[in-house]
Amino acid sequence: MPEINSVKFNADGLVPAIAQDAENGEVLMMAWMNRESLELTLSTRIMHYWSRSRNALWKKGATSGHEQSVVELRYDCDGDTILAKVHQKGAACHTGERSCFFNILLEAD
Repeated sequence: MPEINSVKFNADGLVPAIAQDAENGEVLMMAWMNRESLELTLSTRIMHYWSRSRNALWKKGATSGHEQSVVELRYDCDGDTILAKVHQKGAACHTGERSCFFNILLEAD
């Protein structure tokens, strides 16, 4: 996997990952990945993240059943952010909302 070496992990060994609905482009969530979670995601096509609060690897949907199956993974021009286009099963947010981005700071006119 030569492309994984193009990903720039921060000083803590993490890279932000944005999960986006592959069908409609809705941004579902942002979480952190380390090298191991990225490798697992690449090999299983199921999103894996790194939980900073638990200091542990986290397979999305392991307890809730709300898995994210990967359609496509990309990294940005600087190599410091991952974009995962996924098929979301159930809610993406731990609150039960479909997307973590349900709080409004400013609405469209």
